[in-house]
Amino acid sequence: MISRRILPVVLSLLATFAFSAQPSASPAKTLAILPTTFGGWQAQGAAQTSTDPTAADAANPDVLKEYGFTDFASATFTREDGRKLTIRAARFVDASGAYGAFTYYKQPEMLNEKIGDQASSLNNRILFYRGNVLVDAVFDKLSVMSAAELRELAGDLPLPQGGARNLPSLPTYLPKPGYVKNTAKYIMGPMTLNKLGSPLPAEMVDFAAGAEVVEGTYHSSGGEGTLMLISYPTPQIATEHLRRIDAAHQPNAQTGHAGVVEMGSFAQKRSGPIVAVAAGTFSQSDAEALASIHYDADVTWNENTFFDKKNNVANLLWNAVLLCGALMGITLVAGFAFGGARVALKRFLPERSQSVEQDFISLNIDETVRRPEGGIGVSPGSR
Repeated sequence: MISRRILPVVLSLLATFAFSAQPSASPAKTLAILPTTFGGWQAQGAAQTSTDPTAADAANPDVLKEYGFTDFASATFTREDGRKLTIRAARFVDASGAYGAFTYYKQPEMLNEKIGDQASSLNNRILFYRGNVLVDAVFDKLSVMSAAELRELAGDLPLPQGGARNLPSLPTYLPKPGYVKNTAKYIMGPMTLNKLGSPLPAEMVDFAAGAEVVEGTYHSSGGEGTLMLISYPTPQIATEHLRRIDAAHQPNAQTGHAGVVEMGSFAQKRSGPIVAVAAGTFSQSDAEALASIHYDADVTWNENTFFDKKNNVANLLWNAVLLCGALMGITLVAGFAFGGARVALKRFLPERSQSVEQDFISLNIDETVRRPEGGIGVSPGSR
């Protein structure tokens, strides 16, 4: 009878816990790109935001679209000493887009800095990216603490989840000997390629086939030129495009909008899904040596780690601990309720308590007696 009264309470507690353990169904909110304060700097008014790439760069909106532009924010920050800092931040779908845009805007005369994931500076301007956010900061007056202040800003920027934080592996195949500093450009679309220029036109690269490009400038004793690496989804697709490049570079090839740009020496080779093209004023042997890259099939930089809240093992274990704690709490509450009800019944309704106790079987072990034969028996009064 008492258990029937407790059962609805237990079921209600279990249902309440199960409902509260479910994640909320509220829609995800986009995090603001820029904080209001950092490193002693205070934003003057609300940041200006936009999802139009023209607001970020009126001269290169198509380039930003190819890198996966999503939104933009700009704000002016001041300090108590009167200094002023203007910050423009563009966010992209993933870190590859932010890295590509960083290489697009970086100039060879810039100096490398240790801010965010990568940074470069020129006079009062510092360009850096962290995760999928590219930041262009312009100081009216630099101080010895300017770099440290921007490092604090980089730590406050929102980061993407899972595989969106992975950088492309293709730039790691650019050889180091002869490389001209700050000339590497990571390209994800034809508009960017046409603006930067390359030995091959965008039509021959064929970005529609899933191509991605990185190119850099190289210097040798015989001259200077460009190394262009084109990565395709499979080696078979790369082989087909290498045939097209070979055919277009033949002396009797039909030149046109899809022809090879003549830059002097020219060499092309394939390694795995990567096609390497070297062209410039250096010797033919230097071009062939520069194009001799080796693809590593064991590269796993782009593997998705799934390190988010949903797929985090530590989060799963913590939820299991919470569930066990809740079940133990429910058990203790039910036990105290059952025992307390019996004590209260025995105290306030002794007649009812005696009728309930008669329903329980008691062995009365303390009243056992030893039989004469040496066995154990039960006294007649205990039955």
